[in-house]
Amino acid sequence: MQCLPVAKLPEGPNWEYEVKFDGYRALGIKSGGRVRLMSRNENDLADRFPILAQALAELPDETSIDGELVALDKTGRPSFNVLQNYRRAGTPLQFYAFDVLTLAGRSLQDRPLEERRKMLRTKVLPRMPESVLFSETSEGTASEVTEAVKAQGLEGIIAKRRDSLCEPGRRSGAWVKMRVNKSRELAGGG
Repeated sequence: MQCLPVAKLPEGPNWEYEVKFDGYRALGIKSGGRVRLMSRNENDLADRFPILAQALAELPDETSIDGELVALDKTGRPSFNVLQNYRRAGTPLQFYAFDVLTLAGRSLQDRPLEERRKMLRTKVLPRMPESVLFSETSEGTASEVTEAVKAQGLEGIIAKRRDSLCEPGRRSGAWVKMRVNKSRELAGGG
């Protein structure tokens, strides 16, 4: 499921808000005892990030979770630059899970997001190590959440319809994203 970029977040009780992490969107998949960490471009990132692949080995077999692979800088904040240049085992990595698509061989894609997230929280994450976290929702109105994300210097916000079904590869508008801090980390060379 892909997020539709928006300039203004939707409001109302049918929407929930999550932090937009500055990382790589990835599916954690365990099938036949083998773990894969698949990017949106269908590249397996397990060899590049073996610590997270090892953590995802705790998934029930025939399970897939959707999330964001994030590297933390020295201050503990998500950093895309640190993630892109990840080379050493000492760099803190996290996998923030926000959806479960398949659980122990059972597809959940036709279930509402609210139900999928409950199953992720109660059936999957209790068995996972500390490096695999639940992507919590933020309480408050769209404007309150936006101000909090701006104040923390985080990248943006994802708004999701609580009743959304999984629509792989589509930008239906059931999930939207808004960037609030538009600065970029750049490295120059000469």
